[in-house]
Amino acid sequence: MKNLLAALLWLPASLLAAGSGYPLDHAPIEPRDLVSLQSGARTFVNYCLNCHSAQYMRYNRLSDLGLTEPQIRDNLMFAADKVGETMKVAMTAKDGKAWFGVPPPDLSVIARSRGADWLYTYLRAFYRDDQTASGWNNAVFPNVAMPHALWKLQGERDYEVVAHTDKAGHVGIERNWKQLTPGTQGAIEYDRTVRDLVNFLVYVGEPAAQSRKAIGIVVLFVLGVLYVFAYAMKKAFWKDVR
Repeated sequence: MKNLLAALLWLPASLLAAGSGYPLDHAPIEPRDLVSLQSGARTFVNYCLNCHSAQYMRYNRLSDLGLTEPQIRDNLMFAADKVGETMKVAMTAKDGKAWFGVPPPDLSVIARSRGADWLYTYLRAFYRDDQTASGWNNAVFPNVAMPHALWKLQGERDYEVVAHTDKAGHVGIERNWKQLTPGTQGAIEYDRTVRDLVNFLVYVGEPAAQSRKAIGIVVLFVLGVLYVFAYAMKKAFWKDVR
C-alpha cells in the first residue's frame, strides 16, 4: 500500500501485539474468493505499490485470479511495461529512509511474516497523533513510521486508552475510538476493502497455496490406498510365519 506497513518486518507479530496490548481481530479472508482477490489487487496497486514492492510476484501470476493479460496490463500495471515483470517500485531504499525514517519493506511475504489477523487489525487501527512526524499513529504498532495510506477511505479517527479500577481493585483498560472526519467509505465498506487487501497479500505470500493443498489431499488419498494394498501384501507374505 502507498506508504504502507513501513518497518513491520523486524519483530514477530505476537511481540508487536503484546507490546501494544491491542487485541487482534480475526481476518475474514477467503483465499478462493476471486472477486475479493481482484479487489485486493486493485487496492494494492493503487495505494501500496508506489512505495512498497512485491518483488517476488509477477504481474502475469494475477491471471490465477481470473484476469486476462489485457485486463492486467490496462488496469493494474502502473509501474511496469511487460506482464512478465515483477512488482517493483522506483523508490530506492535511500529515498525511503530519507522520507519515512526507514525504507518501506517489500510486501511479498508480509502476510506469512505477520499473519492475516495482524495485518487486518493493523490496517484498521490508525489514528491521528500530532506528536508524530507523519501526524498518524497506530494502536497495534505504536509510533509506526508510516502514515495512514488509506485515510481518505476510512477518514480520520481519534484513539484514547482509559484505565479504570473496579470495586474489587482490578485495573481494566477501555479503548475508545472516535470518528473525526468521514471517509469515502463507511465502516463496513472499509473493513471489506481491508479484508480484500489482506486476502491478496496472503495470496502473494504463496500463490500456489491452494493448488499445493489440493495436491496434498490427493497424495494423502493415494497413500491411503497404497497402504491398504501394502498391508494386504504383508499379510500374504507372512501368513505362514508363526
